[in-house]
Parts: sequence; C-alpha cells; structure tokens
Amino acid sequence: MKFNSYKLFALLSVLLSGIVLQAQETQPDMADGMRSSGKIWVVVGVVGIILAGVFVYLIMTDRKISKLEKEIESNTKS
Repeated sequence: MKFNSYKLFALLSVLLSGIVLQAQETQPDMADGMRSSGKIWVVVGVVGIILAGVFVYLIMTDRKISKLEKEIESNTKS
C-alpha cells in the first residue's frame, strides 16, 4: 500500500511540476515597470543595506561571544 502511494505522489509531482514551470515563463509587469522607472535600484540598494547590517551585527555578536568564551576558559583554568 505504501509503495503505491509513493508512486502516486511521484506521478503527481512530475505532472504538477510542468504546470509550475509553464507558469514561470512570463515576466511580471511590476518588475518591468520598476526597471523602466529606475525604482528597482532603490529596492536593490535597500536590500543590500539591510543585508550589510545583518552581516555586521552577526560579526559583532560573534566577536562578543568569542571574547566571553575566552574569559570563561581563563576563569575555569585559574
């Protein structure tokens, strides 16, 4: 019984993947409009700034954690 359900799931996955791939052929009008007006660069800039902020935050947090780990190691050895 389980084997048949796996076959059915695989068949449905293959059949539905064609529908999904067909739906992705057209370009969205919003993206074309944003490209033509130059607003896409604002979106790219904002996303870049947000990602840069996240990376800086992660690096700073990693340094603080490393410093605390070293302090804990030095206190336990003493």
